[in-house]
Amino acid sequence: MTTGTSSEPDGRDEDDAPLDVYALRTEVLRPAGGWTALDVVASTGSTNADLLAEAARGAPDRSVLIAEEQVRGRGRLDRTWTSRRGAALTMSVLWRPEGVPADRLGWLPMLAGVAVVDAVASLAPDLPVALKWPNDLLAGSPLGKAAGILAEMTAVSGGGPGVVLGIGLNVSTPPHELPWGATALAAHGLTATRAEVVVALLTHLYRREAQWRESGGDADACGLRHDYRSRCASLGARVRVERPGGDQLVGMAEDVDPQGRLLVHPDGGERVAVAAGDIIHLRAADHP
Repeated sequence: MTTGTSSEPDGRDEDDAPLDVYALRTEVLRPAGGWTALDVVASTGSTNADLLAEAARGAPDRSVLIAEEQVRGRGRLDRTWTSRRGAALTMSVLWRPEGVPADRLGWLPMLAGVAVVDAVASLAPDLPVALKWPNDLLAGSPLGKAAGILAEMTAVSGGGPGVVLGIGLNVSTPPHELPWGATALAAHGLTATRAEVVVALLTHLYRREAQWRESGGDADACGLRHDYRSRCASLGARVRVERPGGDQLVGMAEDVDPQGRLLVHPDGGERVAVAAGDIIHLRAADHP
């Protein structure tokens, strides 16, 4: 997803003011919050790439990197995500969940999706928000894509696996800078500043991940799978799955299994567990 690359440093309103890194640290770092380190940079190619490099150099567990402007960000399925200065949030977090089996790490991007939904709902209770499997944030009426999430594995200095998770969130990006099907939260009534969105998002991310980590990554034991199901607009919808190999699957999205795979029941066939793919929600007119 692309949010646009133009930069308009002049004439921004108060909500577009640069983030105050010291104020954010006071709110979300220990002891007030659970995060270990937080930095804000004016511009970067990709917060994920930067934090992956920092992880290799020994960045601590629960580090956060935020960029005011991102020009070469990566999304799912090799899409790009760029952000205009002051209009969006582009951040990455580093987790090193020691003791969690590697086959449960796939829940982290879905966990982040739940946290984003809950953070937005806490700031704008009347704004419709939901998830499209696995972790796209849908907002507004009609629903449009307002955020994307990308998780990447890394070997963290000192041993053990790590996960760098990036979130790109359209806060006040103007409609003419958004691609078809995308939207920004401010277009649907969000009045919170970007700083308030950062604090809410990091608060919900920390709580969710801490509960998940404490349960050993068991999505059922910590309630994550239950909460994901209740926030996922794909479940109960007729969908088309465009899989990485180029083939397509059309059917009813029925559930999410303990591994986070989407269970799709195609017409006249047996239920299929989808681990990766792009999901299109079909309208009645789109049904084959």
